[in-house]
Amino acid sequence: EKIVYFYLLKHFIKQLNDMIKKLIFTIMIFSFFSNLSANYHKLAYDFNFKGLDGNQINLKDYNNKVIVVVNVASRCGYTPQYSDLQKLYKEYKNELVVIGVPTNNFKQEPKNNAEIKKFCETNFGVTFPMSEKVDVIGSNAHPFFKWAKKNYGISAIPKWNFHKIIIGKDGKIADTFASFTKPNSKKFLNVIKKEIKS
Repeated sequence: EKIVYFYLLKHFIKQLNDMIKKLIFTIMIFSFFSNLSANYHKLAYDFNFKGLDGNQINLKDYNNKVIVVVNVASRCGYTPQYSDLQKLYKEYKNELVVIGVPTNNFKQEPKNNAEIKKFCETNFGVTFPMSEKVDVIGSNAHPFFKWAKKNYGISAIPKWNFHKIIIGKDGKIADTFASFTKPNSKKFLNVIKKEIKS
């Protein structure tokens, strides 16, 4: 009886070892393909936006700069961040570009493109590039935001207005910041300065 018990135990341990080996192998394969996807099939420079004026905003035109893409809205509690974004753009104009992307995904941008342009210029003196109003989440999201989600994951998906995506000079996402992180905050500026130097 002890021999049978010992045999069963030995057999169980062997099966357990085989399962662990298979699990480790699966994890390694998954990690490999995850790393492959992290290598990006496209870069930010492959995308463009239609501007508020009907002009084309080509991200490839900023391939020597850090790019900050921010989904914006005029009736949001974070709308005053327009001022901080303008200051950021003005201070680092030679090394950085801010691109504002108006959206009504969060029901806080009822204005049309002409009204958005007037609102931003009149109230905040915005001079950085602004796209036309688009979706930034869901199946109709602008291709840039679909790309960001695919390559960077959940933290690249805007949860609210004034979500910030920082693109490094390699055309890849360097970091993302939630709405409540101000553009003049220390942790945000530290990433900007680091990417400018790279």
